[in-house]
Amino acid sequence: MSDPNPEDQASRIKEALFNGNKIQAIKLYREQTGQGLKESKDAVEKLEDELRISSPGQFKTSAKTGCFSIIVVLVTVVIWKIVF
Repeated sequence: MSDPNPEDQASRIKEALFNGNKIQAIKLYREQTGQGLKESKDAVEKLEDELRISSPGQFKTSAKTGCFSIIVVLVTVVIWKIVF
């Protein structure tokens, strides 16, 4: 079986990032480059930062992030009221 097209692999990595699947993007990057986990994580995070600047509208928002933010705010308010 032949190796996948590098351009196809790059687009799969970008698509994983756009969908919020950073772990999948790191796995794909490792498969493509043969680099270690830390190097792959650093490279994918750098790519993600670049993509968030160049293509911010491509990223799908996650309901989990919104819920987490609400929970953090509520906990902060409750702690604030208890302390003060």
